[in-house]
Amino acid sequence: MDCSLVRTLVHRYCAGEENWVDSRTIYVGHREPPPGAEAYIPQRYPDNRIVSSKYTFWNFIPKNLFEQFRRVANFYFLIIFLVQLIIDTPTSPVTSGLPLFFVITVTAIKQGYEDWLRHKADNAMNQCPVHFIQHGKLVRKQSRKLRVGDIVMVKEDETFPCDLIFLSSNRGDGTCHVTTASLDGESSHKTHYAVQDTKGFHTEEDIGGLHATIECEQPQPDLYKFVGRINVYSDLNDPVVRPLGSENLLLRGATLKNTEKIFGVAIYTGMETKMALNYQSKSQKRSAVEKSMNAFLIVYLCILISKALINTVLKYVWQSEPFRDEPWYNQKTESERQRNLFLRAFTDFLAFMVLFNYIIPVSMYVTVEMQKFLGSYFITWDEDMFDEETGEGPLVNTSDLNEELGQVEYIFTDKTGTLTENNMEFKECCIEGHVYVPHVICNGQVLPESSGIDMIDSSPSVNGREREELFFRALCLCHTVQVKDDDSVDGPRKSPDGGKSCVYISSSPDEVALVEGVQRLGFTYLRLKDNYMEVLNRENHVERFELLEILSFDSVRRRMSVIVKSATGEIYLFCKGADSSIFPRVIEGKVDQIRARVERNAVEGLRTLCVAYKRLIQEEYEGICKLLQAAKVALQDREKKLAEAYEQIEKDLILLGATAVEDRLQEKAADTIEALQKAGIKVWVLTGDKMETAAATCYACKLFRRNTQLLELTTKRIEEQSLHDVLFELSKTVLRHSGSLTRDNLSGLSADMQDYGLIIDGAALSLIMKPREDRSSSNYRELFLEICRSCSAVLCCRMAPLQKAQIVKLIKFSKEHPITLAVGDGANDVSMILEAHVGIGVIGKEGRQAARNSDYAIPKFKHLKKMLLVHGHFYYIRISELVQYFFYKNVCFIFPQFLYQFFCGFSQQTLYDTAYLTLYNISFTSLPILLYSLMEQHIGIDVLKRDPTLYRDVAKNALLRWRVFIYWTLLGLFDALVFFFGAYFMFENTTVTSNGQIFGNWTFGTLVFTVMVFTVTLKLALDTHYWTWINHFVIWGSLLFYVVFSLLWGGVIWPFLNYQRMYYVFIQMLSSGPAWLAIVLLVTISLLPDVLKKVLCRQLWPTATERVQNGCAQPRDRDSEFTPLASLQSPGYQSTCPSAAWYSSCSQQVTLAAWKGKVSVEPPPTLSGSRHHCSSSPSLSCPGTRVQMLV
Repeated sequence: MDCSLVRTLVHRYCAGEENWVDSRTIYVGHREPPPGAEAYIPQRYPDNRIVSSKYTFWNFIPKNLFEQFRRVANFYFLIIFLVQLIIDTPTSPVTSGLPLFFVITVTAIKQGYEDWLRHKADNAMNQCPVHFIQHGKLVRKQSRKLRVGDIVMVKEDETFPCDLIFLSSNRGDGTCHVTTASLDGESSHKTHYAVQDTKGFHTEEDIGGLHATIECEQPQPDLYKFVGRINVYSDLNDPVVRPLGSENLLLRGATLKNTEKIFGVAIYTGMETKMALNYQSKSQKRSAVEKSMNAFLIVYLCILISKALINTVLKYVWQSEPFRDEPWYNQKTESERQRNLFLRAFTDFLAFMVLFNYIIPVSMYVTVEMQKFLGSYFITWDEDMFDEETGEGPLVNTSDLNEELGQVEYIFTDKTGTLTENNMEFKECCIEGHVYVPHVICNGQVLPESSGIDMIDSSPSVNGREREELFFRALCLCHTVQVKDDDSVDGPRKSPDGGKSCVYISSSPDEVALVEGVQRLGFTYLRLKDNYMEVLNRENHVERFELLEILSFDSVRRRMSVIVKSATGEIYLFCKGADSSIFPRVIEGKVDQIRARVERNAVEGLRTLCVAYKRLIQEEYEGICKLLQAAKVALQDREKKLAEAYEQIEKDLILLGATAVEDRLQEKAADTIEALQKAGIKVWVLTGDKMETAAATCYACKLFRRNTQLLELTTKRIEEQSLHDVLFELSKTVLRHSGSLTRDNLSGLSADMQDYGLIIDGAALSLIMKPREDRSSSNYRELFLEICRSCSAVLCCRMAPLQKAQIVKLIKFSKEHPITLAVGDGANDVSMILEAHVGIGVIGKEGRQAARNSDYAIPKFKHLKKMLLVHGHFYYIRISELVQYFFYKNVCFIFPQFLYQFFCGFSQQTLYDTAYLTLYNISFTSLPILLYSLMEQHIGIDVLKRDPTLYRDVAKNALLRWRVFIYWTLLGLFDALVFFFGAYFMFENTTVTSNGQIFGNWTFGTLVFTVMVFTVTLKLALDTHYWTWINHFVIWGSLLFYVVFSLLWGGVIWPFLNYQRMYYVFIQMLSSGPAWLAIVLLVTISLLPDVLKKVLCRQLWPTATERVQNGCAQPRDRDSEFTPLASLQSPGYQSTCPSAAWYSSCSQQVTLAAWKGKVSVEPPPTLSGSRHHCSSSPSLSCPGTRVQMLV
């Protein structure tokens, strides 16, 4: 029999688990298990050193060079440099070697400095002192020397040095409080629980005598998942097996709070801790600009090869005449005559490649990196995006996608915490048809403040009174809320009416709102002490319930349960959750009345939860305990087994009632969405909430408008019709009007256009995405995408986290390949944030998982408006000009060199001096474009915020399309022709100096170079709209630097040069009147076509941006885009712009006209104000109580 099969069977049936290799065994305190218990197999684990650095002292140079030369442009210039060293080329190796050395050195210094900072932080972390138990005594040593199995003591306000299993604390109930702000940003206190059998070990001697082994999973990066079990040995009995979960795990980087000290055993150390495993970087995202840049680079590489081939062929055509091949003054040697023709041709081809290689702008990559890195600070410096309430400002986690913010076509946003405040307020509860509103309706009695409240029945029966109190007790017991310590209160805490208030802490704002709400209705949750939950009832009597089990909430079940035992010995299971997960499990209760109330509250935008219960007899409870214990101690598939156990336990429930909690809309969320839609961006809402609640929020935030016709693609409708029929019916509806879809430039929607909104739920999406045997799924997807494209807004409700990512991926890879942006605030949004081209995290109340995994983070949703419409717009304008300008100035630089070969017999003679070749891209023309790409504002910030439609002018990579690229290239070719032939014809057969001398080839080349430097710099000056003293200093300073350098380079005899062919050339050229005339005349002729083109286009075919620029002078506002540089603007730059105000008012008038021309469907009430208040705004209607949801 096969040995492997035997081993598998033994592991499965004797050890009780499959894949045993996926776990590890830790011996607590390095103590061997008792004889006969199990085999002692010592294992090797890494030490506790953290290494976040990338390089060491020895591998920095080779590793950094390898990484840099993986970039195509760097590798290309390295090859060119090597060719110059190997063969006889017309230019010195210095001309390509020095720029390459500069680029490599600057990048290496930057990366080396960053890595040195990481080394410094690592050393500080690895050398901090740690207290651990050795032979029953407390010993101190460095953190890096900690090993798996060591028992560690951590004191209050200290961070945990590694991942620990919590053994005991100074608290009698074996709990401790920690904060995980450095891990996930959550500052709230989380409660962790010690192992039941070790929580009584409070001294070093006790804990040192512990005999136990821990079996757990191998290290994995999920911060919120842990599976393990502990075997505690005693002298006589068999080991006690206890399950271990995330509530027993203390993570490295977390901080101990409100607990004097704890003991824990190290299970993961060093780079195996969950914090270290989360160091790994996210997948690299590339912007559309970078893709365009690489495509342009390939085109220029083809041009370079073509130039070299043409010149090589023409050289041999030229030399076909003997007197040209071997003139009398330059006879060839015998060895040169006998060289292979193909070898000579290949060598000449390489020489021409070297001569023309400067058309590839190697310094462009460094400039782009600097522009992105420095430009990203403008977001973090923006005071308008700082939230004073939370003390948070925007964060930039990656600067590689700055310009992508100006290209967004689709925004996918979460609802709760993103569009809404995630600040819950308990509004009402419904118990068997009776409605209770805190401080308005209490105990069935209508108070004076309750006028206008809809009451179904205000006089519950005796049995109803019992159910009512059971419901309130359920809300007080079914949660994971912690009560903040208050040492000044002795004994049980009193209710707010008694003068004392309880401060509740929970990771879920919903739970706090429910506990606080039921407190106002007379039942106060006091605390959890010694595994007993204390509740203060209406009669001010303290009721104690023993907490037996907690069936934790998860996003799949969408519910949670607790099993408690009352003082009279009755055992209850209380369950609360979403209506869709509670109603199918209910066998008794007033389901229809409660469902009606739930649906009504959902339409009004309230978050609803249902509450149910069942009584358990002792035998049932014992069976449940066995079922849960078997699932909890499983090392493999624990989550699956727990889910199956929960499914069996949470059934046959009795419905008690439902709650309604209000989550207010965030400030200016509606204005932000309206501005984004005017900018041509489609906004989709992806949420886990029920359809009615989400739809009400969408109306309130103006995603759905008054004239929006809603189309449903939901499970309910698919049950009535087939998916095929529903999709084709919706397609027919929206495509019927597709021929008449016209967009208005100002309002975004024309008055005669039918506006559609689509609502889809998670189950319907699963059917659309599900692959079928007949492969018809792809047709469903295409049909679904066609419907979505015709809708102005889409709402996806009941979405699981992975489904959110599926939606983003579906749009991202559709045939148009639009740029997508995902924004969310919770861990359930991370998948879609990582999937989208740009991910933005909202620094919210659900922790910082979204902010940590995003590319950018903002405090509030309203800041998205400025980030896209202002910063994104500016970033794209700047970097697109930078890329086009680099290619333009290099065409100007190299094409005269190409033309010069026709006048020097294709001899590879260079037109420019070596110093000019080397410094052109590094010094003479680099700083002006860098400053332009950092500071240019072609339109004022206020105008961009006031008129979102200007965003459309740069959409779909408008400034880096092939048409624009070809224009810049042709402009460069024209200017190069003017430089070369203008200088050539002006001085042909002409004496140009007072003594009758004519210019030589170096003077000719210097004249061409001088005209070129002045032209490309002045071209940038003409393109600059936003002038500060820095722009003036850099632009005119660059020209002055060129002149001063040329005077010194040619006016001084430098001893380190073997020859000095430029001596006195520049001075002699400037001493000539015709040279001055040529410079002025040729610069003017070169700039004239571009100026004429701009003037004509602005007058005849102006874009929206140019109309605004023509309408008002560029405003120089006091509020600069970047606050730290605001002082650089002089007061003379401040001006008013009356036409901009007219432009804004004109836009508003057109919008109102479009609204008035429609018969609207009345939306539900807004969420941000009172439900019985009618807005006076002309653009909002008085909210009603019902909304037509069906097509």
